[in-house]
Amino acid sequence: MIEIENLRVERDGTPVLHDLSLSLPSGGITALIGPNGAGKSTLLLAMAGLVSPMAGRVRLDGCDLHAMRPQARALRLAFLGQDQAQASRLTVRDLVGFGRWPHHRGRPGPADQAAVAGALSLFGLNELAERPVSSLSGGQRQRSQIAMAHAQATPLVLLDEPLSALDPRYAREVMEALVAMSHDAVAPRSVVVVLHDLGMATRYADRVVALKQGHLAASGPRREVMRDRVLSDLFDTGLKLREVEGADVVLPA
Repeated sequence: MIEIENLRVERDGTPVLHDLSLSLPSGGITALIGPNGAGKSTLLLAMAGLVSPMAGRVRLDGCDLHAMRPQARALRLAFLGQDQAQASRLTVRDLVGFGRWPHHRGRPGPADQAAVAGALSLFGLNELAERPVSSLSGGQRQRSQIAMAHAQATPLVLLDEPLSALDPRYAREVMEALVAMSHDAVAPRSVVVVLHDLGMATRYADRVVALKQGHLAASGPRREVMRDRVLSDLFDTGLKLREVEGADVVLPA
């Protein structure tokens, strides 16, 4: 379980998150939504222990994330931010293998190799495994990075706009892979993902956290948050949720 209590964060002296409190149960996908500048990426960074709050705390299963040593934190959560840089000579397999570093510390074994192989397969990267990362398209690089986070095998996975470089086919396949890992029968993971595509949040999220101007606007199961009035107030424009061919979509009102 993730517990956030009275979290206040400033960036360059400007308040970004204001006394934010919420709890997220283990497992499933939580979508962070909201207009630009709402504080979604900052909240994700705070949940990863990568920005220090001015006040409040973030706990994972009762442990204060900001009090953990980096090595211990890397075994509890995987974080994928925007614009991740990689060395040009890395292959896709090498990149995905970096997700195993907190486990083997330079001495990979059969379990690490199996985890990398599973991540390559889950995200459709087997044919690209020996290609240099520098030769990939933006979408292929994005999938490789998400596979690296998967290979880290942590109970919490934090992803900041992982669909930004993906075409509709791969965006759908990535979300379906995230659903599979978050509902795995043996080791389900908690996935928290920043999404700008409201249709993806409506279709795949178990829970939705909505932020506006650094404040918590709404939080709860997807069907409680993804409603006409909530979305229209959140984005200051008329929006409506409608069913089209069996799937919920967000349309202009």
